[in-house]
Amino acid sequence: MLNPESKAVEKEFIEFVNIVKRLRNECPWDKEQTHASLRRCLLEESYEVLEAIDNNNLDELKKELGDLLLQVVFHTSIAEEKNEFSLSEVINMEIEKLVARHPHVYDNLIVSGSEEVKTNWEKLKAKEGRESILDGVPKELPALFKAYRIQEKASKVGFDWKDEKPVYNKILEEIEELKKNMNSGVAHSEIEDEFGDVLFSIVNYSRFLKVNPEDALRKTIEKFITRFNKIEDHAKSINKKLEDMTLGEMGEIWNASK
Repeated sequence: MLNPESKAVEKEFIEFVNIVKRLRNECPWDKEQTHASLRRCLLEESYEVLEAIDNNNLDELKKELGDLLLQVVFHTSIAEEKNEFSLSEVINMEIEKLVARHPHVYDNLIVSGSEEVKTNWEKLKAKEGRESILDGVPKELPALFKAYRIQEKASKVGFDWKDEKPVYNKILEEIEELKKNMNSGVAHSEIEDEFGDVLFSIVNYSRFLKVNPEDALRKTIEKFITRFNKIEDHAKSINKKLEDMTLGEMGEIWNASK
């Protein structure tokens, strides 16, 4: 039996779904949308959720999660119109998946901790018919995070270094190979391949440091933007164009902003 709070959420969710369906029927823009046309919206809303999390802004997170929920219901409404699948099917499939992949909660399986939970998760997904342990990593993921997830999945079946020292040495090895290719006059495509190997080895090292490379790089980008904005602000304050400033002048302001 649902408690009063659950009943309120159920009522609000039904109202939310009905609003989305009404907009789909009556709003000219909503009528025109397809799974493909909403693809960009889904991606943008996902990144806005991440930005709210990065900024630890709970008010924004609350709003952005609502926008993300809108995308889920919108896509489902489009599918229902074509008798492809229903919202009920989407929810029930997820319920079945969650229960099946948590035998330590819904069955009698004993686990030692979160690492064993993740290992069992990959094994259970393999039993669901996936041909490769690497299946399930979306092709559209940002490259750094995709590399991280692929390496993480391979690690769960034992394809991994035992400690971080050889992983770090692999980075140095890949950098040396890149330098050799740069100095030997090989085709640009080969240099690109070696550069990719360097990045891949750095991502691998990030796992041993328990650092998400996507998050780390995003923070560094934001730090760069903040410091570069200081240079721009200084240029404006002295009525000078950026291109007229020397690298030394820029460097002084950059270092002062650290």
